[in-house]
Amino acid sequence: MKAFPMFIRTTDRRVVIVGGGEQAAQKARLMLKTDAQIVLVAPELDEELTALVEEGRATQETTLSAASFDAAAMAFIATGCPGFDGAAQALARAARCPVNVVDRPDLCDITTPAIVDRDPIVVAIGSEGTSPILTREIKTQLETLLPPRMGALAALAGRLRPAVARAIPHHQRRAFWGWVFRGAPRAAWNRGAEREAATAIKQALAEGRAPETDRAGLLSLIDAGAGQSDLMTLRAVARLQEADVIFLSGDLPQELLELARRDAERVILPAPGSGTAFPLDGFEPALLAEARAGRRVVRLCGAADYAHLSGLPAPSGFDLEQIPGVALAEAPDNLASTPGRSAPLR
Repeated sequence: MKAFPMFIRTTDRRVVIVGGGEQAAQKARLMLKTDAQIVLVAPELDEELTALVEEGRATQETTLSAASFDAAAMAFIATGCPGFDGAAQALARAARCPVNVVDRPDLCDITTPAIVDRDPIVVAIGSEGTSPILTREIKTQLETLLPPRMGALAALAGRLRPAVARAIPHHQRRAFWGWVFRGAPRAAWNRGAEREAATAIKQALAEGRAPETDRAGLLSLIDAGAGQSDLMTLRAVARLQEADVIFLSGDLPQELLELARRDAERVILPAPGSGTAFPLDGFEPALLAEARAGRRVVRLCGAADYAHLSGLPAPSGFDLEQIPGVALAEAPDNLASTPGRSAPLR
């Protein structure tokens, strides 16, 4: 990456927009989605920007100087005059203010991504200025995938976090939030039954647990195949994203972990032939202990390890599923599941 994606806090901070015409208005519309203090710097403003000042949603400065950028979170230069934009960018840089110059990527410290807004859930898509049409296409696809009500559920969760911290034991909180966002509350919320969802969440808080927090642990055996992240199945990626603990052989490429939940614990097992003893005739004891403790455990395997482990008897005390690699995905549709072991999944 040539630009690192991150979110910048705007509460009680100034965002400076230099310019008084349509380009400046476009940036003002974007910033109005935030709680920033918008400062418009131009001797004259068009009707839209003038209305913002009159409504108290922005302030105006008529003279530009380096002081205009002092303590600002960011600045947008949008006058439409190349010479003036360049001079304004130099002043912003002198004040150490991150700056975006409209239609001048060579002068930009920051760029504005395509945004899918489900406040407080926000998805930003960027291409470092190379493919704006592609980023807009991706934005359109995400708009259809993310329900409009999603943000309101996230906001409710934010308000309830102190209550969850008091009522739910620490080791159950991730399972609790998993139930909220993947279980019955999310389903009710998506169909418009917000009160039903909120009532269910608060009832679970009163009981000190979520209805699903007592479920058995899950061990997912994942065949990493050739070790290429783009060949992982959708089910495998989902399990990596849900995992509490990931066990993987030391000879597997670390790029596979780019697909995993960032705060999942990771246990690197010795590679075969490394000279360090580890079970070759069964599952690792630490892996079994984690699954029996009710955690979501992934064993990321090379092809040989997967073939060996998937043929072992199913251990007791947790659920076990096998997730073949892409090359092995053509399993018969009529395979029946047995207790404690899922049929190979595609």
